[in-house]
Amino acid sequence: MARLVMKFGGTSVADIDRIRNVARHVKREVDAGHDVAVVVSAMAGRTDELVKWSREASRLHDAREYDAVVASGEQITAGLLAIVLQDIGVSARSWQGWQLPIFTSNAHGAARILDINGAELIKRFKERGEVAVIAGFQGMHKETGRITTLGRGGSDTSAVAIAAAIGADRCDIYTDVDGVYTTDPRVVPKAQRLDKIAYEEMLELASLGAKVMQVRSVELGMVHNVRIFVRSSFEKPEAIDPHAAPSGTLICDEVEIVEQQIVTGIAFSKDEAQISIRRVQDKPGVAAAIFGPLAASNINVDMIVQNVSADGKTTDLTFTVPSADYERARDTISKAKDAIGYERLDGATDVAKVSVIGIGMRSHAGVAAKAFGALAERNINIRAITTSEIKFSLLIDAAYTELAVRTLHTLYGLDKS
Repeated sequence: MARLVMKFGGTSVADIDRIRNVARHVKREVDAGHDVAVVVSAMAGRTDELVKWSREASRLHDAREYDAVVASGEQITAGLLAIVLQDIGVSARSWQGWQLPIFTSNAHGAARILDINGAELIKRFKERGEVAVIAGFQGMHKETGRITTLGRGGSDTSAVAIAAAIGADRCDIYTDVDGVYTTDPRVVPKAQRLDKIAYEEMLELASLGAKVMQVRSVELGMVHNVRIFVRSSFEKPEAIDPHAAPSGTLICDEVEIVEQQIVTGIAFSKDEAQISIRRVQDKPGVAAAIFGPLAASNINVDMIVQNVSADGKTTDLTFTVPSADYERARDTISKAKDAIGYERLDGATDVAKVSVIGIGMRSHAGVAAKAFGALAERNINIRAITTSEIKFSLLIDAAYTELAVRTLHTLYGLDKS
């Protein structure tokens, strides 16, 4: 007998028929003798609708009331799934975030989980054999007693955190895809599903554009060593053997992966914008004058490239920001012009970031050089490059995104099963 957390996303619970399908998945595990906690998202499209209503009510709405509104989508799903489970003979009870409780920080709309009390869930497993159906994406700030939300995709984080709190044997993330792929199959039809992927690689993929998992959920899994399976909710529940190893992709410690490829996957993001500050005085304090105001405005800066002029007196500095923050970033830099002392401010929104990820890069030289040569043969210009121990990212013109991804996917042998 195992203890499981099963998480179902919005498309998996989009309507009552799909909720009934989810209930059959849960019943399969209960019938196999497992203790089960289920974490659910809002029904597909419901959170967007709630966000829209909040904005229509007031453009500058109170963040605390915003959380009270948007958290209701998951509460509806939890109640409906508990009702359906009871209807098919499974003992179940719905839980909201504050009832466990899941304690979070006070950053409404982007709260971080601080603590979860899993004792009551474990007690009910033992005494009642009861399935806990938990509303994901939400928690409570202990000092104020207010409902908080964890940011979009926060139900993944809820699930992994609950798995850690109750000592679950694994956390199954059910989605509308059957695992993690080497890249987006819609761009590269030959993309392969990965049987296993290391936490670090999944963290890079999630942060660099892959939308399978929320970044914070992978971080929690890595810190608490929670084994996470990404699997499809649309596989027939009756066709799955609950005693066999789950299908899909296992996110785990790298020591579990016997044969590690040099490159594991290719991620890309078109939600990028480039800002270039020309002829800045090359002196101490300039970087702080540029990035300090951006940080104060909560604008995330990613790729940073600096070029020093021949005379050593001025420099050009280029960096990227999310495209949604482009205008705000330009305005922030313009207001700080006197403190920075630059000559010209340039920018572009027609750019994309393509990233190559793989733990195998740690022990292999020349991995990035191969990419530069392959892209050059395709006449794809590289605007900026950043590297780390297990990945490198390239900024290119957005029009060449798909070509670049396909080229690199083939280059590193990811087309082959």
